Amino acid sequence: MSSGSDSVKSIMYALIANFTIAIAKLGAAFVTSSGAMMAEAVHSFADCGNQVLLLIGLKQAKHPPTPDYPLGFGKSIYFWSFIVALILFSMGGLFSIYEGVHKLHEPEALKYPLVAIAVLLFGIFAEGASLSGCLREINKDRGDQSLWRWFRDSRKSELVVIFGEDLAALIGLTFALIAISLSWLTGDPTFDAVGSIGIGVLLVIVAFFVGVEVKALLIGQGVEPREKEKMLNFINQRPEVDHIFNLLTLQMGNDVMVAVKAKMSETSDVQKLLAEINQTEKAFKMAFPQVLWLFFEPDNED
Repeated sequence: MSSGSDSVKSIMYALIANFTIAIAKLGAAFVTSSGAMMAEAVHSFADCGNQVLLLIGLKQAKHPPTPDYPLGFGKSIYFWSFIVALILFSMGGLFSIYEGVHKLHEPEALKYPLVAIAVLLFGIFAEGASLSGCLREINKDRGDQSLWRWFRDSRKSELVVIFGEDLAALIGLTFALIAISLSWLTGDPTFDAVGSIGIGVLLVIVAFFVGVEVKALLIGQGVEPREKEKMLNFINQRPEVDHIFNLLTLQMGNDVMVAVKAKMSETSDVQKLLAEINQTEKAFKMAFPQVLWLFFEPDNED
């Protein structure tokens, strides 16, 4: 969270790519009568709506605290990210499965398959560019972590969602390309229908994993383990602090709340004790600018 990743930039990459691809896919779906292409068109339009919701969430998260919401609105982005996961599951995944099952029962020969293949190749290129932009922002956050470890530990729900969407879109486009190519080469529209079902199953799986990660943030996760370790090391190195009993954190969007219970080096002079606590708090907030609330409790025992 203290890194320089730009979530808005990643969302805009994805929005521009998905809108362009969605228009091309929809046109190709009508021309070719491809179920897999229609599933991909719905998927891309759903993704466009998802990105708009994430932008709304990021804007709401910046609202200042109020008496009714003293800790601010940072968690708004988690709510909208969870809604996006639901949309990805329903509009993207379930519709694609429905479209594939429908085409299995009422098969329809592909028309102009080369048009569909050309659109899919364009889509793979555009989605690849979007995923590349997303990965550049992710790499600013994850350091030496693997992508899977970053996905599990990240507190940036909007980046988690965009990464999941882009990855699912790229794999889905590949599924569709294989399915349509097989239908074209064999003359059997069943491959196209199976491709649509495969895309749907993929989206449901991605939506499930994204939803699980965002749900944890909605409930209330602390900062990433590596960030908490940095906080503990920082306070332990402060000369004013003798021993840390507890350090609790709560991630609130881009903001963080921290509560510390510690034994201070100076305990006999109250004014000096308060001055040392204030010095520690000031230094801590300078080192971790994402910390908006810091509660420091001096004590002799846990």
